[in-house]
Amino acid sequence: MISKSQISFIKSLHQKKFRKEHGLFIVEGLKSFSEFVGSEYEIDSVFYTGDLSPKLSKLSQNVKIYRVSNDELAKISILNTPQQLLALVKIPRALQVTQKDLKGAFHLVLDGIQDPGNLGTIIRTADWFGLKYIICSNDTVEVYNPKVVQATMGSLPRVKIIYTDLAHFFESAGLPVFGALLNGISIYETDFGHEGLILLGNEGKGISTELIKKIKVSVTIPRFGEAESLNVAVSASIFCSEIRRNS
Repeated sequence: MISKSQISFIKSLHQKKFRKEHGLFIVEGLKSFSEFVGSEYEIDSVFYTGDLSPKLSKLSQNVKIYRVSNDELAKISILNTPQQLLALVKIPRALQVTQKDLKGAFHLVLDGIQDPGNLGTIIRTADWFGLKYIICSNDTVEVYNPKVVQATMGSLPRVKIIYTDLAHFFESAGLPVFGALLNGISIYETDFGHEGLILLGNEGKGISTELIKKIKVSVTIPRFGEAESLNVAVSASIFCSEIRRNS
């Protein structure tokens, strides 16, 4: 059973200002939720339907657990078809990253990505290819947006997301910057070396003029057909694949 006040509270977490105010975000689905169990994230409460009790028995006693009806779950879910479980997870303190953390590896840098599905897919891609950090501009969509979390398919606990002023970040990172641009060296001919930052731009505007100045090597994914552009999440996948193929 869930109260009207609880329903109202959880629905408020669909909005960024209330997530920030209460320090909580939403995770839906047993598979995604299970990736957060035992991670650095702290689970606040769980709302579930059906016979999931055995799968929740190992949770900390501090986690509040509620069995609810399908109708009640539908009222708090962001999904058209709720997935049996919705959890509230505590937002951790903002992450910091040092030059030492970044050395000797590749990391994605996102400039103004706005689509939640794109960011979630990029996080999932980074997890697949073993990239530890994603550095985001302050105007990139919030990582705890429920649609972002859903699109990560449980990868969020394994990829560290940092929001910062990118111009300042590039000055102190101490790594070469490879920018995804239309007019650059073919990705298949680029020598990425053993470390670097892969900069990807906004879905419509691309990389901002200020940050283009920070790019050491402009890299393009050659076009063989007639499509006008590539989705940024697809581009991120191609860059990650090419980096790993040559590492």
